[in-house]
Amino acid sequence: MSPQASDLITLGHRIRHFRGERGLTLDQLGERVSLAGSQLSLIENGRREPKLSTLQDLAGALSVDLAELLRREAPNNRAALEIELDRAQKNPLYGALGLPVVKVTKGMPLPALESLLGLHRELSRRASEAIATPEEARRANTELRERMREQDNYVPEIEELVEERVRASGHVSGALTHREVSVMADQLGFSLIYVNDLPNSTRSVTDLANGRIYLPPASIPGGHGLRSMALQAMGHRLLGHERPGSYAEFLWQRLEINYFAAACLMPREASVAFLSNAKQERELSVEDFRDTFGVTHEAAALRLTNLATSHLDMTLHFLRVNGDGALQKGYENDDLPFPVDVTGSIEGQYVCKQWSARSAFTHTNRTTEYYQYTDTPAGTFWSATQTGSTDAGEFSISVGVPFAQAKWFRGRETTQRTVSRCPHESCCRRPNSEASARWAGRAWPSARLHAHVLSPLPSGTFPGVDDSEVYAFLEAHAAE
Repeated sequence: MSPQASDLITLGHRIRHFRGERGLTLDQLGERVSLAGSQLSLIENGRREPKLSTLQDLAGALSVDLAELLRREAPNNRAALEIELDRAQKNPLYGALGLPVVKVTKGMPLPALESLLGLHRELSRRASEAIATPEEARRANTELRERMREQDNYVPEIEELVEERVRASGHVSGALTHREVSVMADQLGFSLIYVNDLPNSTRSVTDLANGRIYLPPASIPGGHGLRSMALQAMGHRLLGHERPGSYAEFLWQRLEINYFAAACLMPREASVAFLSNAKQERELSVEDFRDTFGVTHEAAALRLTNLATSHLDMTLHFLRVNGDGALQKGYENDDLPFPVDVTGSIEGQYVCKQWSARSAFTHTNRTTEYYQYTDTPAGTFWSATQTGSTDAGEFSISVGVPFAQAKWFRGRETTQRTVSRCPHESCCRRPNSEASARWAGRAWPSARLHAHVLSPLPSGTFPGVDDSEVYAFLEAHAAE
């Protein structure tokens, strides 16, 4: 092993450790290897890299094997603490504070060393926590959404992995059962354990050492949630996830495990066969897709976004909107203009009151999907919306397509039709009369999302604004 293969600081501590065990001073050991005591001190402090011949001489003088001298482990616990502190004080994070470096001496009490190191660890922890600031979170979410849009929300590598694991579980058709999920876990060396005392903030706990995945009680036989949580835990292992180093990496890992779980619950081969047949019959429906595979409406809607473009040759959009109209989640590759803030983020932005994602809340029959056509400056879109509620309040799940694609879906015959008059800014929270008046001269939030807006518009789409002004405005943004 060459000198370069060993960390110089650790090497120095190991030399000092063995020297101390032999009761030798720096000068005494230096004399045995033809080095001045001051030169040996530089080596022990990690400030000089010794030649291989010097290392061989040192190993001989200390009566240890060269491999033992070059091991990467600290020779004892105190040395490990000193090495960690030395590295922490060289970290730019500490340097930015402008504080002096504390020199660790042989006489420094162990509690003092541990306290210093504890402060550095806390500094590092708080710095890592600060990575996920609201601004960073919005930026990371936006970049992830754009990344998935570019690949049509489809991850072929995970699809192939899932097909292999699902086949190995013995699954043939229909919904993936709890037993088949347990078989998948067993094949990975895990047992699924249902316990009552998981923390409220914890969905599952994976014990790698003992091969166990702890889950909440199986209170709902056949429920989608527990299967999904178990599959997500397995996804971490199969996808080789390590502790994320940034908020963006955390988001990507979360997307991957959610994608893995959904693809297991709705396997590609079976899902594409079901959806293709429904399309041929012009009866595509998120409701039917949901019920066939025994998942939630949202899970079925999101899975449709994975497969629609890559296997059904259609673009589409998905929204989850809170009862107050704020957009919680969204995906589109059909150029539906989502509301965005100055950073490009969509989360928390208000969608137009005329969109079905909001108008569905006024629909009296909420047991089935609500269908609607919406005329927008970017064209006409058809959508199907299902509403629901949690302890946090109401929400809606919408899946929609451009007008030309509506012919494949159940509900295309609806006579519900609205005109979206505003580009989603604060007027979406004001009466519609004000929205119309405020439209003229208002900048669209994202020129990129509105680059395909020159489809024919019915005359008078924007009351109080001359149609020629509308087209001039749209042309100007399309040219940007």
